[in-house]
Amino acid sequence: MTGLMALIASLVLNTGASWLRMFIALFLSVIFSLAIGIYAARRKTAERIILPILDVFQTLPILTFFPLAIAFFVLILPGFIGINAAIVFLIFTSMTWNIAFAVYEAIKSLPNEFIELARLYDMGIIDQLRKIFIPAAMPRVVEQSVLSWSIGLFYLVTSEIFSTGTARYSASYGIGVMLTHLAASGNFIDYGIGIAVFIAFVIATRFLVFSPMEKYFMRYSASGAHGGRPPHALSSTSLIKALSDGGAKVKNALGKLALGAAGEKPRRVKRQKRYRMHTKAEQALAPTSGRASTIYGVVIGVVAILLLLYFSGLLNPSLPSNEYTTLLNLGASFVRVWVAFAVMVAIAIPVSVYLVFKTPHARAYLLAFQIFASIPATILLPVIVAGLSSVPAHSELIAFIVFFLSGIWYIIFSVIASTRTLRPEIFEVKKLFGIKGLKAWKNVYLGAIVPGLVTGSITAIAAEWNASIVAEYFTTSGISSSGASTMVLSSVHTGIGLFLDNALNTGNFPLMILALINLTVMILIINTFLWKRLYRNLAKIYG
Repeated sequence: MTGLMALIASLVLNTGASWLRMFIALFLSVIFSLAIGIYAARRKTAERIILPILDVFQTLPILTFFPLAIAFFVLILPGFIGINAAIVFLIFTSMTWNIAFAVYEAIKSLPNEFIELARLYDMGIIDQLRKIFIPAAMPRVVEQSVLSWSIGLFYLVTSEIFSTGTARYSASYGIGVMLTHLAASGNFIDYGIGIAVFIAFVIATRFLVFSPMEKYFMRYSASGAHGGRPPHALSSTSLIKALSDGGAKVKNALGKLALGAAGEKPRRVKRQKRYRMHTKAEQALAPTSGRASTIYGVVIGVVAILLLLYFSGLLNPSLPSNEYTTLLNLGASFVRVWVAFAVMVAIAIPVSVYLVFKTPHARAYLLAFQIFASIPATILLPVIVAGLSSVPAHSELIAFIVFFLSGIWYIIFSVIASTRTLRPEIFEVKKLFGIKGLKAWKNVYLGAIVPGLVTGSITAIAAEWNASIVAEYFTTSGISSSGASTMVLSSVHTGIGLFLDNALNTGNFPLMILALINLTVMILIINTFLWKRLYRNLAKIYG
């Protein structure tokens, strides 16, 4: 009994150390996001530069930032301070991007009256930040902080124990450190107790920290300028009228609402048109014109390829063979990512429709999903690997599970968020006109969830690429009394995550840069020729 209590006390201490790093990283993420998001939303030039950079950074694996963390924090700052600063920085790089986009969206969605009022009263930048911009952004910041917390937990183990070449670094305390040591030693009973303590902390954080913050800021938002109603909300009268004109117009009306199209007064449509597409991916990817978007993408791709050929040629004379190997690894990961994505969509659509339109217990389900989404697959992976080790092609199956769990929640939560204001109108329309069955799916449900589904898909794909470093090469690493020890638990044969891991572990930074350039070029090409075109078509259909 004494041993059990000592184990639990040690687990609580280690989890507390990890939670302290998480909260510091979250605080820094919020400060950074408020600064960069407000600046991008208020300055056109900054907007054109910052948004594409953020869009790429949110997709690049956290492994990208390891050399910077090691070079700057570990090698420059003293041991204990440097290691903890590096861990906080690595967690920060996984948390901040979606919060920054949320701040940007919130400020871009502000009606012009607020800005005009600030000018009328000759407010300085400090007063504008304190009285307008920060209060307007905080509800979205809190909403995205819940998601960022889950993302940070996903990379907790990777961040608390990291290595490059022959150098291996580890924090003195941390739940990632302790669980890794327990898994590496094969002590799965104590490991299970550690998982239970971890889950208890997750639930406590959800109820004691995030739930009160959500209630406060959502109530604050509800009592603000819009009286609790979204500025672009479409009335039930408009929906009923659209339904009476035919099923296709129902999709159009619902799509307008989901995309945030103005539907209150015709005279306001022109003023609010620039704010219509205001979700993260919509603002980042919606083009001003198809031709300009295509040219922009081609130019960026050509420049990136030229840089790739130039710098990699200087750093690595065997560029052609390395490029061929890089493309093979990138192609293998591409197939895994999109196969997992197809399964996600097939599951997320019925689950989202059930939560939004069918069940009266949506809030309870959503809370349970948020808690479950906060339990990272990386913490459960040793158990998953042990359970699937005898299954054929178990490495591919494990990679699929990690990819799936890293992205599914983005789609579900995005659909729920985009249809939040639709729920009362949907039930009113269905009841009044007796719509049900396949007709409801065709004319109501699918048309309503498409915008949120596309936005969630973009973030889910980005999360999958980010998770590739764990999905394709999962290890337990520790620093024992006898020195560093690493055990590879699961590894696919080919993949960009595996490729990046091996390049970092061997200290081959030119090869790592080559892989990252290829990954970045692929992201830009897909964003330009797939997602931007898709959003342009959505704007025509739902606009």
